[in-house]
Amino acid sequence: MSVVFWALVAFATVSCLFMAWSLGANSNSPPFAPAIGANAVSTMRAAFLIGILAAAGALTQGGAISETVGANLIRGVTITPLAATTGLLVAASFMAFGVYSGYPVPAAFATTGAMVGVGLSLGGGPAFDTYREIGTFWVLVPPMSGGLAYLTATLLRREDVPETQSIPLLAAVVAAILANVKLGVIPHPERAQASVADAAAVSLGGPSVVGVDVVAIVVTLLFAALAHRYIQRRTRASVEAGIRTFLFALGSVVAFSSGGSQVGLATGPLENLYGVELGLPGIALLGIGATGILAGAWMGAPRLLQATSREYAQLGLRRSIAALVPGFVIAQIAITLGIPISFNNIIISGVIGGGLAAGTAGVSRRKIGVTLGFWVVTLATSIATGYGLYQLLSGLFGIK
Repeated sequence: MSVVFWALVAFATVSCLFMAWSLGANSNSPPFAPAIGANAVSTMRAAFLIGILAAAGALTQGGAISETVGANLIRGVTITPLAATTGLLVAASFMAFGVYSGYPVPAAFATTGAMVGVGLSLGGGPAFDTYREIGTFWVLVPPMSGGLAYLTATLLRREDVPETQSIPLLAAVVAAILANVKLGVIPHPERAQASVADAAAVSLGGPSVVGVDVVAIVVTLLFAALAHRYIQRRTRASVEAGIRTFLFALGSVVAFSSGGSQVGLATGPLENLYGVELGLPGIALLGIGATGILAGAWMGAPRLLQATSREYAQLGLRRSIAALVPGFVIAQIAITLGIPISFNNIIISGVIGGGLAAGTAGVSRRKIGVTLGFWVVTLATSIATGYGLYQLLSGLFGIK
């Protein structure tokens, strides 16, 4: 392998780290903001936990989305080191522009567009089936997130359902889903990832009903019952203390999920380089992404947390819960399907849905319109920029 190749490997790795750092500093921070606003955790402790949890999520859940970004967006070609570097540079530049300008640049849109652009510039063909799946999911995210947030906020506002019942019920739902979250560190004889419920079913055996293992159902119900019992005891002692405890736990699982759903945006472009050309296991690439996310959370998250926690404090504890519950659910669906997503898209939609339950979305129509328009512009311009920049760099260096 030539010196130019290794130089590109080094530059691509640095670009991956920078992209992951940006994600750790920005996209992974919102989950803990409500807990900080409720004084359930300090800013510095939250930043520390975000780094640990998001990095853990990246290592254990990031593989599916990384593969989609790196291998499934273009047909007929493989992403070269120069193409990977170009895609990461474009995506990171859009992220940097968003941070310094204040415009809502979604990382998923920027990275997906950049990789489609460089792939087309390489001579590859559009992967229309993948685009339809991703596009459909993106279009469904606002109504799904807003709808779930609306239902959650409506439940919390019902006078005939005391919070000593509604909050534990939500905790039970979240715990039941958590029991079935697929993790790369849990082995399974038939697939690459498995959940705690799957592992218990394989270990203990037992009958299945309509293709579902009875043991997995029992484990799921056990998780739900334990979470319900714990949060119910907390809310009965003090409703506010119980809500703060649930907010802290909810922020933790959402931060974990955000790491798993976002790391692929940084590592995906390097899938072919690390997995095929260098022959390294997937965990090595995810480790690089997790390291960048960890550093970004520890170095960049505190300032953003202080700002966003004030916004969530204005929303109130219950509306914050309503915004985060769909964040966890939709992020896990996206990870399972291997679809790159914008976490801010989910959270913003959840805030609007929770606001509608109170009679107002709390976000101006103009702001919503500007945000949606900028998302579309980001996708289109990142495709064009990725295509043009790769043409320029490949001609400059004489590399195809």
